[in-house]
Amino acid sequence: MKAVILAGGLGTRLKPFTEIIPKPLLPVGEKSVLEIQIELLKKHGFSEIFLATNYKSEYIENFFGNGDRYGVKLTISKEEKPLGSVGPLSLLKDKLSDAPFLVMNGDVLSKCNFSELYQFGSQMNADLTVCIKELITPFRFGNIYFNGDYVTHIEEKPNIKTNILAGIYIMKPGIFEYIPYNEHLSMDTLMINMLNKNVPIAKYEIKDYWLDIGVIDDYQKVQEIYNNHFKDYI
Repeated sequence: MKAVILAGGLGTRLKPFTEIIPKPLLPVGEKSVLEIQIELLKKHGFSEIFLATNYKSEYIENFFGNGDRYGVKLTISKEEKPLGSVGPLSLLKDKLSDAPFLVMNGDVLSKCNFSELYQFGSQMNADLTVCIKELITPFRFGNIYFNGDYVTHIEEKPNIKTNILAGIYIMKPGIFEYIPYNEHLSMDTLMINMLNKNVPIAKYEIKDYWLDIGVIDDYQKVQEIYNNHFKDYI
């Protein structure tokens, strides 16, 4: 099975850390973010992984080499200009045209069963399966209910439930019909374009541990939970 890790972001929300090294090489516990991702994918049967890079690509290339020490085949795909969260895939079309493949953002950590996800996405009647994660966020204010000019009920600081894109996807080769070559394209835009054409998109809900470490608060949080969730898992 093949996978692509999108590791080319500037990491602006993680400055000043990312002024020195690229975001995927930031340490989490005993390893870098990208090392944990590669080992998680290897654990679930992915043997060929493409690293889509841009910012400070040479750091990633020098650190990982060809992937021998991780037991996988690693290939660097460097974009010469920022291509967003989907555009980098266009540079890999000839290498991803034979079977479904997994795509993962370079700042996401999860204990998702990636092999189960792959099988699910492969069986769906859709070229794109998006992973979603339910987040429950406390609201700062109470919610007032009323009938006419009279208050009937107050709900104190309710929790707000939202389903967000988890930054993990299964794609089939047919997806390249919607991805122009070497042009900037975000996942939101891709999905909007597909939905406007009534092209089906499947969803897979992640119920296991998941965290986006794209901001400093979440990056600090993952340092605290590394031992509980990842140290002995991979």
